[in-house]
Amino acid sequence: MFQLKGKLKDIKETQKITDTFQKREFVITDDSSQYPQHILFQLTQDRCTLIDGYQMGSEITVNFNLRGREWTSPQGDIRFFNTLEAWRLEAVAAVSAPAPADIPPAMETGSADDLPF
Repeated sequence: MFQLKGKLKDIKETQKITDTFQKREFVITDDSSQYPQHILFQLTQDRCTLIDGYQMGSEITVNFNLRGREWTSPQGDIRFFNTLEAWRLEAVAAVSAPAPADIPPAMETGSADDLPF
């Protein structure tokens, strides 16, 4: 299991690939390094609706699995593909500053003659 936090950049429509398989792609931008990375994720089957409640620009955490597969073309060429398969999305709660605690009144300061040294 992997996890990545970023801003929602793009949401694609659900694609029906076959009668029994559907997928939906979305992109988040990871700004945690010097150069922003735009990462493509995939939702499949009944998880395609997980992205419905989110707006562009929302900061989300994506829990995902890394999937890889091999494909052989009709010409015999072998290719490898990777997919980031999202299985859980969470909104990142806005961090607010804690409410200031009751600050005790400042202590009275004595004169320089009251110093213990």
